[in-house]
Amino acid sequence: MVINISKDASELGLRAAQFAATKLCEAIKQNGEARMVVSTGSSQFETFQALLKEKLEWERVEIFHLDEYIGLPGTHSASFRKYLYDRFISHIKIKKFHSVDVEGDIDQIIRVLTKEIRKKPIDLGLIGIGVNGHIAFNDPPADFDTNEAYIIVNLDDACRLQQVNEGWFKSLEEVPSKAISMTPWQIMQCKTIISCVPHKVKAISVRNTLLNKITNIVPATLLKQHNDFNLYLDINSASEIIPI
Repeated sequence: MVINISKDASELGLRAAQFAATKLCEAIKQNGEARMVVSTGSSQFETFQALLKEKLEWERVEIFHLDEYIGLPGTHSASFRKYLYDRFISHIKIKKFHSVDVEGDIDQIIRVLTKEIRKKPIDLGLIGIGVNGHIAFNDPPADFDTNEAYIIVNLDDACRLQQVNEGWFKSLEEVPSKAISMTPWQIMQCKTIISCVPHKVKAISVRNTLLNKITNIVPATLLKQHNDFNLYLDINSASEIIPI
């Protein structure tokens, strides 16, 4: 595990984007293509903004999406598909984007996503960490035992309240209670994991991730078992682990 602490979210995003671009370029040079997984949320704004400025052969990059609410149309302002299209995907010409769609037969959607993601290794995962320690939408207690690629999950109140506090929904009642999520096991298959976790609101989650043993009560602790886990913090999110 490598921990990188920046002065603010903007610097964090720049550093993380530069490292991500290096990893993607290495994969393209070696394999002629790169495959990556991306997360969403307000903590990822600066990283996406900086990554768009990096010189990359995006037409050689295949992108997978981590999760999406069940029952939320892609046009909704809180949809993760809309988030990614508006802030990232629509600004580059990529090889292919595998969005987590929730319209239609959910089981069939999961089967198709599973088939696609398992065709070849994933080079890079941009994996956020939630205020409750979740990775993707794997809220505590997360399922560390399944080897499925995507599953249907129930969202806990801490996770749903985070979405309200970030401004995606007006009230807790508006936040869907179920989602499709990439599993912890599938996330861990990424060759390199970069977790961008800025802002004071994530400080306790960062502390719990770093100071606890591996536990599904703090799902992000699993990332510490990965042999190329890179955690990007700013001084606010690091405030519970270092003196500021």
